[in-house]
Amino acid sequence: MIFWKNLLLLITFGFSVITAGCTQKDKDNLELVWSEEFDYTGLPDETKWNYDTIGNSYGWGNNELQYYTVARGENAYVDGENLIITARKEAWDDFNYTSARLTTQGKGDWLYGRMEIKAVIPGGRGIWPAIWMLPTDWAYGGWPESGEIDIMEHVGYEPDSIYTTVHTGAFNHAIGTEVGKGTYVPRCENSFCVYAIEWRENKIDFFIDDEKVFTFDKRKGGSDVWPFDKRFYMILNVAVGGNWGGLHGVDDDVFPARMLVDYVRVYKFLE
Repeated sequence: MIFWKNLLLLITFGFSVITAGCTQKDKDNLELVWSEEFDYTGLPDETKWNYDTIGNSYGWGNNELQYYTVARGENAYVDGENLIITARKEAWDDFNYTSARLTTQGKGDWLYGRMEIKAVIPGGRGIWPAIWMLPTDWAYGGWPESGEIDIMEHVGYEPDSIYTTVHTGAFNHAIGTEVGKGTYVPRCENSFCVYAIEWRENKIDFFIDDEKVFTFDKRKGGSDVWPFDKRFYMILNVAVGGNWGGLHGVDDDVFPARMLVDYVRVYKFLE
């Protein structure tokens, strides 16, 4: 999500339909350690969520067009059942769009486990929602050296596709080595799907509705190939435009564009 440059990154993705799944036995070996059920009304729970705005002044490195606001219900609100992140077409501080980017940094930081999010994502040309993770401590240096885990990315001009990706010093688009998978999910903009990873010491498995769609295995080498031995935190956001999301421009008729999140749950492995 951080520094996508252009369409060329897509050619190295494999593309698949959903195949084999996570078994009940796998789930029996999990213990819930953190959750957000969004069973209240108002702004997101400040004991669990932060508002990330640090990149507003430079488009977040992706030439994005939105301004991420703080504690503004028009962009991030809980209605008693779901978190609703809304991108809007409106003028704000020299920007033409607003949205929200929520993180759990310092309030939910994890090393290994199953991270599971149930969401309906928005579509439309120019919309770029994501559910992803970044390192808490940046122990190996700046992006991409300390890693990035993209649990779910979607670009609105591809309404039937979900992308799951990792970024490291050795595997990233800037040097033509990015690793990821595109999956055909035609219902993703119209119904809830469960997006998850199971992150272990030697691999990260990616799931959509409990069906495994991609695995990134630990390679031999140092942190440049596997920086995923440090804590990471969760990010939920809806971007507008950008090098990837805005590749075909922005359709202003799609606003407001809403991502609904039913829950976020984090489990630890019992064995």
